[in-house]
Amino acid sequence: MSAETASETVSVTGWGRTAPTAARVIRPRTYPEAVAAVRDCGARGGIARGLGRAYGDAAQNAGGTVIDVTGLDRIHVVDAGAGVVLCDAGVSLHRLMEVLLPLGWFVPVTPGTRYVTVGGAIAADIHGKNHHVSGSFARHVTSFELLTADGTVRTVRQGDPLFDATAGGMGLTGIVLTATVRLQPVETSLMAVDTERAADLDDLMARLTAGDHRYRYSVAWIDLLARGAATGRAVLTRADHAPLDALPPRARRAPLSFRPSRLPAPPALLPDGLLTRTSVGLFNELWFRRAPRARTGELQRLSAYFHPLDGVPHWNRVYGRGGFVQYQFVVGHGREDALRRIVRRVSARRCPSFLAVLKRFGKADPGWLSFPRPGWTLALDIPAGLPGLGVFLDGLDEEVAAAGGRVYLAKDSRLRPDLLAAMYPRLDDFRALRAELDPRGVFVSDLARRLNFQEPA
Repeated sequence: MSAETASETVSVTGWGRTAPTAARVIRPRTYPEAVAAVRDCGARGGIARGLGRAYGDAAQNAGGTVIDVTGLDRIHVVDAGAGVVLCDAGVSLHRLMEVLLPLGWFVPVTPGTRYVTVGGAIAADIHGKNHHVSGSFARHVTSFELLTADGTVRTVRQGDPLFDATAGGMGLTGIVLTATVRLQPVETSLMAVDTERAADLDDLMARLTAGDHRYRYSVAWIDLLARGAATGRAVLTRADHAPLDALPPRARRAPLSFRPSRLPAPPALLPDGLLTRTSVGLFNELWFRRAPRARTGELQRLSAYFHPLDGVPHWNRVYGRGGFVQYQFVVGHGREDALRRIVRRVSARRCPSFLAVLKRFGKADPGWLSFPRPGWTLALDIPAGLPGLGVFLDGLDEEVAAAGGRVYLAKDSRLRPDLLAAMYPRLDDFRALRAELDPRGVFVSDLARRLNFQEPA
């Protein structure tokens, strides 16, 4: 089957379901078909797309071509002794877990969903709850094969400038075809989880600073509707992979089983306005109060700790047809004042966010456009139809940039281009390499046009 016969023109959007655009979608099944798709992108260029979990417009291309790589989904080699896997870029983290967990291995980094592809994990240089220990995904990739704009396939290794441009480069240097990834050894498929409540933001930051070094994974849910003395109150959960001897006897019979639970999907057409300040405020109050003040050693399934929302297919529908904005930023250590101001502004604005999490980042990764840097990162969701949201978030962007921070491009859908260079100091290096590698602008996306990823003047 040729790439041409596997194409159709459809409306494409990100997981936030905002700003859909129409594009011709090509679904190659082989590497030659992927090469043909790149050569057949047309005047509006093309961009690779995986499972569509980027929240904004990074995998959209209005009037052009979108190359769906999920058909490139083979796992080629698993070295169970060394803990290394070689796989196609269209393989999902979910599929890797199904194959690797029974062998005693886990993916080195996972975001809040396992339904992302390996290629997407590299393009966004995803991070997880263990960044303070393990860094982002590309740190564990030893090499990948990259299909570039001229139709050639290059083997790219760590230390190569093209590696650093592609890790976090949002698919704008080419299409990752295969990747070799180092894995995390585990004895069980359960997590040993400690949970505690924090009374306010300062209490939360003190707990994270004092104790994160004792855990591989750490994340805090924040109530961004709480005000006054409770501003920034949170539920902190930190965990490690449970050792075999921590399991009760019955669970030791199948310690590496992986059986995520799933609930029914929400209806396709939910009315707007379900997530109001009142409904989210009630949810937040209940969520905070039902959390234990302090509990240690609770055994949880991997899927429950890492990916609770994956148990609800199409959970993004609960925001209604208007969709939602996912906003994530990072500010460095020593800029806690900026984090406090932003949390107070969000709280005063009464943004109805029930998915708000705070984490600490560790050492920065080498990707030129990689998001993480040492410091504090806050992610929150907001219904897109909230009045005045654009102006409000523009103000937060300026606060973040003034503090030397940045927003996460894999979640962005509305950043102004004039702030991009301030947030990503290696932007001109990226633009220069991209101009040399892809002078005709074959690889392009709605995000790239919106943020003006052109050759530097």
